[in-house]
Formats: sequence, structure tokens, C-alpha cells
Amino acid sequence: MANSLLTKNALARSLKKLMLTKPLNKITIQQLTADCGVTRHTFYNHFQDIYELLGWIYKSEVIEGLEQYCCWAGWKQGFLSVLRYTVNNKTICLNTFHSLGREHLETFLYGVIYSVMIRVVEELDAQEWPGQELIPEQVRVQARLDIADFYTLAILEQIIHWLRAGANTDPAGIVDKVSRIMDGSIARGLAHYQSAVHSAK
Repeated sequence: MANSLLTKNALARSLKKLMLTKPLNKITIQQLTADCGVTRHTFYNHFQDIYELLGWIYKSEVIEGLEQYCCWAGWKQGFLSVLRYTVNNKTICLNTFHSLGREHLETFLYGVIYSVMIRVVEELDAQEWPGQELIPEQVRVQARLDIADFYTLAILEQIIHWLRAGANTDPAGIVDKVSRIMDGSIARGLAHYQSAVHSAK
């Protein structure tokens, strides 16, 4: 297990090194393994392709530290940490964004944001409001899923716009803007959504 992690980390370092000078879609397994000093067979023992390795890099360097921020009190700090990671690894992240790996990056970011948003929405939905007891549980569950998806896509689009512009502005500004928009709107959206769906049934 320890040797496997060492190999994965070595491959990750080599990929990040190569991405500083080459577009992601121009990097080959042969170039990667030569830089890392391992065989192709060793690479395929750990990853199916370079995109899976890239996903592992983002997961191990970003996701594993986000658990503490999956709540209303901490989501802003979690969002900011993701954006600051992007700034600190700008060349690699923009390389991914501008290459065939963009879909992988967007899918990864959606998953990261959604994992935080669904916990925030669940926390807010646990708060009581007038008439809540009349809403069937299946309506409340669907409302939580839809609201979390809506805000995830909205935040993701803000990040994509920021990346498209070169990720040159202070990420704290994005977090502040999103925070001002979201403040109070998620709870109101949940209550309105649940009431509207329940009334329509």
C-alpha cells in the first residue's frame, strides 16, 4: 500500500512537471513514465490513462481537505481554498481548462462544489419554518437535490468565467459575490420550492 502511494505521488509529480511546459493533450504515457523512471506497465497498474491520474491529483490535493468546510459556517472558506489552490497551481489548472481535459476539470469541480452545497442545503432544511411539517419527505428530498444542483451550477459558471479570463483576479472577490447572492436565498428557495411542489400535487 505504501509503495503504491509512493508510485502514484511520483507519477503525479512528473505529470505536474510536464504540464508546466506541455499542453495536457500532448503529454504521452511514454513521456510521463520516462520522466518518472517507471515502466508503462507500472503506470497501468495504477491508472487507466493520464486523465485518471489528473483526477487523482485534484482529489488528493483538494477534496481530502474539504470535509471540515461542508457546512453553512465553513462553505466560504472551503470555496476560497479551492480557488486559492487554482491560483497556486495556475499553470496546471489552466492547462487542464484549455485542453481536452476541460470536461474532466469541470466534472471534478462540480463534484467538489456539490459535495459542499448538498450538506449546506441539508443543514438549512433542518431548520424549522411555518408549514414545513405539511411537506412530504419525498418533496423535501427532491427540493434539496434540485437546490444544491442549481447553486452548484451557478458557482461553477463563476469559476469557469474566472478561469476563462486567466484566473488573474483575487478569488476572495468571487467568494464575496457568491456569498452576498446566496445569503438567505437558499433557505427562501427551499421553502418556496417545497411549498410550490406540494401545492401543485
